[in-house]
Amino acid sequence: MSYVEDVARNGFAVVPEFLDFEAVSRALEALAGVRIDHGDGQRAGKAFGIRNLLNVVPFTRELANSAECRALVEPVLGSGARVVRGIYFDKHKDANWKVAWHQDMTIAVRERVDVEGYGPWSIKAGIHHVQPPVAVLENMLTLRIHLDQADESNGALRVLPGSHASGRLDSSQIEACKQQQPVTCVVPAGGALLMRPLLLHSSKPALNPSHRRVLHFEYSSVALPAGLKWFEE
Repeated sequence: MSYVEDVARNGFAVVPEFLDFEAVSRALEALAGVRIDHGDGQRAGKAFGIRNLLNVVPFTRELANSAECRALVEPVLGSGARVVRGIYFDKHKDANWKVAWHQDMTIAVRERVDVEGYGPWSIKAGIHHVQPPVAVLENMLTLRIHLDQADESNGALRVLPGSHASGRLDSSQIEACKQQQPVTCVVPAGGALLMRPLLLHSSKPALNPSHRRVLHFEYSSVALPAGLKWFEE
């Protein structure tokens, strides 16, 4: 089964060999010069990442728009796909968090425009976020590029295969899905994880809290209505 079929059926796919050592090193070098010491990304008061990544670290926008990334995304979303948000995560000994089972329900936009079917609204790190209609989320794909090995020891992502296919889930539906056996997404450094936003996912605190650095790129194949603009498009 190809990774495109995996994404369609299970809501995710692991591509073990994506970036080579040199490309990973360039990404880490670009991130090393960025200070993460404000309210941009915090867990329990500890800095863990960057929300407006594509604007803060230009190298990541180049990477997200590269032929290599598009070659993974376009077979799923089509040639009209474009990157609309980038986030950097680093789970480490001073920011070793857990995440409950959830779907990625919000998108980041440049400013608030009240449009029917969009809401509720929130602000994270000064950026407007809103829950769009399910149809928008169903035409999105997340590409997570791992700059370190991710496995059970350092809090790798866990997913519930197929849970993306039922739309927006309420709390009782999430509880029912949790009876299913989760899959831990083991991804080597340089590997990639593709996932649909509506896929139920979670992560445990790291048992061995070394770095688990991830570039999280979100792509969409749809335009937003009525003057709404993707935040990092």
